[in-house]
Amino acid sequence: MNTTGRLSAYAIGLILIFGVAAGAGRVAGPDQTPAPAAAHGEAHAAPVAEQRLPGGLQIAQDGYRLSPVTTRLSTEAAQPFRFQVLGPDGKPVTGYTENHEKDLHLIVVRRDMSGYQHVHPVLGADGTWEVPLRVDTPGQYRVLADFQPAAAGGSLTLGADVPAPGDYQPVALPQAAKTAEVDGYTVTLDGDLEGGALGFSVSRDGQPVTDLEPYLGARGHLVVLREGDLAYLHVHPTSETALAFATEVPSPGAYRLYLDFQHAGTVRTAEFTLTTAGVTLPAAPTGHAGVTPPAAPTGHDADGHTHD
Repeated sequence: MNTTGRLSAYAIGLILIFGVAAGAGRVAGPDQTPAPAAAHGEAHAAPVAEQRLPGGLQIAQDGYRLSPVTTRLSTEAAQPFRFQVLGPDGKPVTGYTENHEKDLHLIVVRRDMSGYQHVHPVLGADGTWEVPLRVDTPGQYRVLADFQPAAAGGSLTLGADVPAPGDYQPVALPQAAKTAEVDGYTVTLDGDLEGGALGFSVSRDGQPVTDLEPYLGARGHLVVLREGDLAYLHVHPTSETALAFATEVPSPGAYRLYLDFQHAGTVRTAEFTLTTAGVTLPAAPTGHAGVTPPAAPTGHDADGHTHD
């Protein structure tokens, strides 16, 4: 073979070799060798701590759903307000575990934190709750159901919005204060949200009221809501003989406190605004699921409001 022929054959051979190699590379795919593990001591992303969502922000949780049957509230005569709690099977729940002497507590409050009511509906055999309800002013209201299904391991607080038709006039949140007047009683707050411990004393005509009557299994009942979203804070009494409570604050901001206490057979509600720059976190999860009108009153008596 002459020189030209030998070179041509050599070139053809090289082409065949490179073609086979390229084909093998396509079959095998790219290099799958894993990257070396990070050396000991290199930075790793810190795990994010699981945060428990405050109560009342969801209409459904853990398979349970708050389902209002009544779709609007009345500002005139009291009308039956009906709702159900649907279980994981989609059926109305009929079995509950008593908490604070009631199977279910219903909080009704306007979105601007005025018009607070704490009522106790009656459960029908079909799983429908019912309570006569009237609100003072039109607006968007939040209904918060606090309960524990018998089949659940802890309590839940579910919320839903229900309107009261009419001319809505927003009310400014009252300034922070540690004294509230209601129906001739003066209620004084001791403590703050950052510390998580709150105490109250009641006086009338300058004299301490020392014969408060038990209410809902304690000396009184306290509800704390966060401004903006009406998050329902977990609160529990810490004394059988005094108005003392512990709570957990999930974020800085303004909060509205509603203290129910009973004296001479009547339940009254003292209301406070508190602000906090700090956060009080629980040590461990608990059993729980532009217009500036005149300032709102700091409390209300039993007239027009039901405390069953």
